[in-house]
Amino acid sequence: MTYTLILTRHAKSSWNHPGLTDHDRPLNKRGRKSATAIGDWLKRHSYLPDEVLCSSSTRTRETWDGMGLDASNIRFTQDLYHAGPAQMLNVLATAQGATVLMLGHNPGIAEFAERVVKKAPDHPRFFDYPTCATTVIRFNFKGWEDLHWHSGKVQDFIIPRELLE
Repeated sequence: MTYTLILTRHAKSSWNHPGLTDHDRPLNKRGRKSATAIGDWLKRHSYLPDEVLCSSSTRTRETWDGMGLDASNIRFTQDLYHAGPAQMLNVLATAQGATVLMLGHNPGIAEFAERVVKKAPDHPRFFDYPTCATTVIRFNFKGWEDLHWHSGKVQDFIIPRELLE
């Protein structure tokens, strides 16, 4: 069966509130615009998740909200807050949807993206995975628990700057 992973880093966050913890930092104005642009791009290309796995941080939650998408199953989890690739793989193994959107943080999400695809896209920003970067990756297996490194085929990769210029 074909499964699709939409891998998105949170949008640009604000540093204007020095009293907030890192976990509680919100998006800034540019981040809100980027989240909307990525959501619109996903809709235009019919990359629509039926399940969302999202870090519990404020900026990832606000990114999801700003994308303006719907999903039948949304899980906000501390397990994805600054998670590394192995932890992200463990969380993804629990997914049930055919198309899963995972929202997380760097450096883990960039490392995860690099490890999970067979071949990286020919894009200069893929390896540093800037804020709100999004990769759409397809897999053929029986379920998410069967996912292994270097098994996905990149369908698309986009960064907000390409949509907002």
